[in-house]
Amino acid sequence: MQMESSELAARLAAFIAAAAGAPAEIAALAPIAGGASMATWSIDATIGGAPQALVLRMDLASNMNPDALTRAQEFALLGAAHAGGVLAPRPRWLDADGAALGRPGFLMDRVAGESIGPRVVRRPELASARAALPAQMAEQLARIHALGVAPLGFLQRPPPGRAPALHAIDGVRGMLGRIGLARPALEFGLRWLERRAPDCPRLALVHGDFRVGNLLVGPDGLRAVIDWEFAHIGDPLEDLAWPCLRDWRFGADSLRVGGVGDLEPFVAAYEARSGRAVDRAALRYWEILGNLRWAATCYSQAQRHLSGADPSVEFASLGRRAAEMELELLTLIEQAGS
Repeated sequence: MQMESSELAARLAAFIAAAAGAPAEIAALAPIAGGASMATWSIDATIGGAPQALVLRMDLASNMNPDALTRAQEFALLGAAHAGGVLAPRPRWLDADGAALGRPGFLMDRVAGESIGPRVVRRPELASARAALPAQMAEQLARIHALGVAPLGFLQRPPPGRAPALHAIDGVRGMLGRIGLARPALEFGLRWLERRAPDCPRLALVHGDFRVGNLLVGPDGLRAVIDWEFAHIGDPLEDLAWPCLRDWRFGADSLRVGGVGDLEPFVAAYEARSGRAVDRAALRYWEILGNLRWAATCYSQAQRHLSGADPSVEFASLGRRAAEMELELLTLIEQAGS
């Protein structure tokens, strides 16, 4: 059951006052649209008499992915990314076990910007931002992949000797197994991918959901990278391929990078900023795997609705969209040939 906003506001005021050591009041509280894996709220608060613009990230009633970061882990990662020069919101206060807020969550600074994908790729006032976004995205990915992860030992990584691509396939099989789903297109895709898994010359921190829709965009372009709960240690090509999925182009299909840019300038910008050469065939492989994984995720999201754990029209509609990703992955496999 969803918490009433009045109850949440009261909990937030008490939690912030205790964490900040100053009187706190909640002037405005509103859910933020666009996320399906976390409850996200925009907050206007007054702390010690000073106005503060904040965002709350809090668990939902059910968890679609047991491998996702906890709020405490996401809070720690966000702090490391912010300190490392990534455009990540500054984390402020953590309620790791949900004792104060009712569910585990944390507060961070609110960054002004648009995150709804269709608006980013269509609104006239963001035309200049769209022109700048591919290079800005490449720069942020280069920064993310260069972050030191020694203090972040909680991040999942492939087992020794297991290629990141095969480890990702293991995760998809686990997701499908948890909901008891077998689909011919997905099974074919899994076998095709297993036989062609590329090696990864160098592991790195991977954001895990880097795409238009998880970026805050203003008229000047990229302002913040958000939604880090799927971060892990893996192949950087996973992050480069993910924003290229057709579903993340939001109808602007001719622009392969998130509906805002062409692929080759994006990849070239990443190579220049990261010093890493990008294997284009391996990048296409990760795009195919991304479509398969997103199809499986959509089915998993639909099951949250069907099970009654998180009744949601959005989750139900995601299940219907899975067939589009199945078609896309089969099309990409056909284009790849052998």
